[in-house]
Amino acid sequence: MQHTRPFVHKTKNVEYLKFGAIDIGSNAARLLISSVVDEVENPFFKKASLVRVPLRLGHDAFLYGKMTDYSIGRIMHTMHAYKHLLEAHEVVDFKAYATSAMRESENGKEIVKRIKKETGIKLEIITGKKEAEILYSTQIADKMDATKPYLYVDVGGGSTEISFFYNNVVLASRSFKIGTVRLLNDMVKKETWNSLEKWIKTHAANLNNMAGIGTGGNINKLFKMSGLPLGSEMPTAYIGERYEELINMTLAERIRKYNMKIDRADVIIHAANIYKNVFEWANCEGVFVPKVGVADGVVRLLYKEYKGV
Repeated sequence: MQHTRPFVHKTKNVEYLKFGAIDIGSNAARLLISSVVDEVENPFFKKASLVRVPLRLGHDAFLYGKMTDYSIGRIMHTMHAYKHLLEAHEVVDFKAYATSAMRESENGKEIVKRIKKETGIKLEIITGKKEAEILYSTQIADKMDATKPYLYVDVGGGSTEISFFYNNVVLASRSFKIGTVRLLNDMVKKETWNSLEKWIKTHAANLNNMAGIGTGGNINKLFKMSGLPLGSEMPTAYIGERYEELINMTLAERIRKYNMKIDRADVIIHAANIYKNVFEWANCEGVFVPKVGVADGVVRLLYKEYKGV
C-alpha cells in the first residue's frame, strides 16, 4: 500500500507504526488497525480501531453456492469504507483475507477482481490451513505452559479450525465445515459431526491433562459473560451451562439479558454447542480465551515482514 506519509513516528530508538488487516468471514467482516510500539526485544501491539460489519455472507454461500447481487453490493460498500479508513489512519501496510464463505462462492473470484478494480484492495481467498497458520502467528502458545498439551479451537460462521499442539509443536490440524451460520441454516449433516468427534477422540486419546484454547467472537462473549478476570481459565462446564440456558431463551431475551448484538444472539448457541462438544470429546476441563483472531495474526505477520524477520 503506497502512502505519501505513512504512520511511522520515531522517538530515540523506538518506532510507532500502524498496520491494517481485513478479515472477510462467513458471519462478519472486520477491519483491524493496530498500533505497534516497535521496541527491539518486545514489540507491543495495541488496537487503534476495529470496525465490524455483520455481512452474514455464509447465508448466500452455503444456501445458494454464490453471492447474490444484494450481498455483493454490501461487500463493495464495506470495502470502500475500509479503504478510506486505512488511508485516514495512514497505515504502513495492510492485507485482506477472505475465508469459508468466499471460498465456497462460485462467483468469489469475480468479486475479488471487482474489489481490486474499484478499491485497489487485493483480497486473497485463503484455505482453512492458511487460516490456521495465521492464527498460530498470534503466538498464543507462547503464553501457555509448555509442559501441557493444548487443543486449539476457532469457531467461525462457515468452519471450525482445530489443532492439537504440545511444546509449541502442532501435532495435528484440520478444518471442519461446521460453523455457526451453517448450523443456523441447518446445513451440517450428522456424518460431519461424527467425523469431527472421531477425529477429536483419536488425537486426544494419548494426551493427558489437556487444556483448551478458544478463539472467535462467540467464545469471547461467553468468557465476558462468565465475569472471570482476563487471562484466567474458564471451566468448560460453564460453556455447557450457558448453552443450556441460552437455547431455552428467546432471541430478544438473549439480547436484553446479555447485551448482545442481534447477529451474535442468533449464532452464539450454535458456537457454544460446538465448543462444548469438542472440549468434552477431548476431556478438556478448562479453556483459555486470548481474544485474538485472523486479523491479529495478519498484523503480526505484516510487522515481521516490515522488520524482515
